[in-house]
Amino acid sequence: MYRTIRPSSGDDEDEVRADGGVVSDAPAESAPQPDRDLRARLEAALDRRFGSDFIESSVFWLPPFLLMGLFVYGAVIWNLLISLTDYQRFANAPDYSNLDLDMYARALADSGFVDAAVNTLILLVAFTAGTLAVGLVLAILIDRGIRFENTFRTIYLLPMSLSFVVTAQFWLWIYNFNNGIANTVIGTVGLGPINWLGNQDIVLYAVIFALMWQFSGYAMVVYLAGLRAIPREHYEAAKVDGASTLKMYWRVIIPQLKGATISAAVVLMVFGMKAFDFLYSLVGGYRPPNGADILATKMVREAYANLNWAYGSAIAIVLFGMALGVIGPYLVYEYRRDNL
Repeated sequence: MYRTIRPSSGDDEDEVRADGGVVSDAPAESAPQPDRDLRARLEAALDRRFGSDFIESSVFWLPPFLLMGLFVYGAVIWNLLISLTDYQRFANAPDYSNLDLDMYARALADSGFVDAAVNTLILLVAFTAGTLAVGLVLAILIDRGIRFENTFRTIYLLPMSLSFVVTAQFWLWIYNFNNGIANTVIGTVGLGPINWLGNQDIVLYAVIFALMWQFSGYAMVVYLAGLRAIPREHYEAAKVDGASTLKMYWRVIIPQLKGATISAAVVLMVFGMKAFDFLYSLVGGYRPPNGADILATKMVREAYANLNWAYGSAIAIVLFGMALGVIGPYLVYEYRRDNL
């Protein structure tokens, strides 16, 4: 040990150690700054939550994240604000000082909105269920090792590569009252002709059938991938237990396709909500055939044909809520399975 000796003269002189060294009055190391300590703790918390390269990789994901937030979610919030006003035409700018739910009350009292909402729900349920059923059957047939498997798979998937505009024109010819293929076929058995697009009782189902034709190939591919992921031992065990082919698929194979069914159903419902392109191309205007009006077509018609911007925005928010109702549970399901 050593002791410190203070000289008698001068209070500002350095302290002298017994070994001849000098003890400085300045601290050996400055105290940590509070802001630097807070920053370090924040970075450590972010690294623990999002990964060790979260901060370093921000130069790659932050710019598109900000652009997406501005032009997508910012637009959704702006649309919500417009739906709370009475904005219409181009007479003046929206008045955000008096926000209310009048447009949503107007929608509930509008029989056209109610009919469009019902048609939208029917389209989503029937289109999704029918497409999944057809896709499952096609996937099982192909999975059983039929000849020309690749050729059939390409043929079934080809319609999905077509746009809604091309599909609408294609089925417009098929549904033609005078010389369409549909009436020609049913005429061979003594039926028809049927006004497929003019009869409001069947026009929605004619549209659904056309959309099923376009997207059944997608469902087939999803189910086929699920079937190929099931171990062959499950098929062999079911056969050893004496199960018929029908019981084997119904009780053993199809229950294992739950994940494929959920993911395909979500995508199909989203496509069903976007059927505006198909209906617009089918008639060449904002007004689809009577009985086939859905929320998407009514939204665009109110906003761009009637210039009821606030009312069209309210319908858009309702449609957005329906989309969240479809995608939200799916994201929760995937999160609980640790797939997100």
